[in-house]
Amino acid sequence: MTVRKEAAAFALFVACFLALFFMPVGRGSFDGAVLEALRLSRWYAREHVLLCLVPAFFIAGAVSVFVRQGAVLRYLGPSAPRTAAYGVAAASGTLLAVCSCTVLPLFAGIRARGAGLGPASAFLYSGPAINVLAIILTARVLGFRIGMARAVGAVAFAVVIGLLMQALFHREEAAAGKAAPEIPDEAGARALWQEILFFASLVGILVFANWAPPAEGASGPWATVYAAKWVLTGFFATLLAFCLAAWFRREEIAEWAGASWGFARQILPLLFAGVFAAGFLLGGPGGGKGVIPMAWVETAVGGNSVGANLFAAAAGALMYFATLTEVPILEGLLAGGMGQGPALTLLLAGPALSLPNMVVIRSVLGTKRTAAFVVLVVLLSAAAGILYGMLPQA
Repeated sequence: MTVRKEAAAFALFVACFLALFFMPVGRGSFDGAVLEALRLSRWYAREHVLLCLVPAFFIAGAVSVFVRQGAVLRYLGPSAPRTAAYGVAAASGTLLAVCSCTVLPLFAGIRARGAGLGPASAFLYSGPAINVLAIILTARVLGFRIGMARAVGAVAFAVVIGLLMQALFHREEAAAGKAAPEIPDEAGARALWQEILFFASLVGILVFANWAPPAEGASGPWATVYAAKWVLTGFFATLLAFCLAAWFRREEIAEWAGASWGFARQILPLLFAGVFAAGFLLGGPGGGKGVIPMAWVETAVGGNSVGANLFAAAAGALMYFATLTEVPILEGLLAGGMGQGPALTLLLAGPALSLPNMVVIRSVLGTKRTAAFVVLVVLLSAAAGILYGMLPQA
């Protein structure tokens, strides 16, 4: 093993050396791409980290620390009413800021504890496919229309995929004879309404701090809320401070902070690596050029053909997207000629799947169920992209 490790380290050293040795510094296209990558990274840090990512990390940490597992399983179990089970599984993604790999331990846990295949599959898709931050960030960066399409599509797909998985394998599920686990009644430290108020304050800060400005000269409720966004944000921040002071112990707050930092430590490096790569390959927010010729993008995912949507769905299913990385990558692709339909396809398929994600799912569900889940995600995403691309574009 030591020899293999040393050989691997030596190969990595050689590869890095050759990459540096032959790096085309001084060539206009390369230098320009590096500059565009830095510009996009700076823009992302200024526009989306403090107000978008930081609140999302605290929400994710709060979910992992304070949400009662027994209560969640009671709604996701095989004996739970179908409406409640699929509704909870689909809506859970609005609070979980997780990627396609981070959701896997949660999925494996609820499956092992007796969650039905349908609700578990709905949760598996919904967790990484959509969350509050993804809705806001997609709408803010890529446009309200595609952000809303992503939100509606992801929630609908979670339910549809869950129902189809349950229908496809209902005999095997019945033969397995999985009994619902005995879920003890957990005595929470707080009343349910107190926890709801706590989570509402966190979500309120995230939503209103990132409320996008209306179109120039526009009026109405959106403009009214935007004018009062910092007042509303301050209100929810005050509410959060009250909740923490009144109902939470210092040890709980420390555990929450630690969990939130865990999400940040895991996601931020991958996120900024993705942002830098997007800028280098496809250009920055000002329309600058990366190293990939835009003609290639138009050929692969331009327009709204069946092939373009299927390519976007298949490529997205194999790629790994850290949470929110898909947004800056899609921004670069759209600037390079990607069609609106394939863009939505990638938003629906990419965050929910990845190659390492599939490997772990197979260990939990088996080959047939995993293949069915992947095929459903790819085909439904491509179909949604085709339909969305056929709509008149503003």
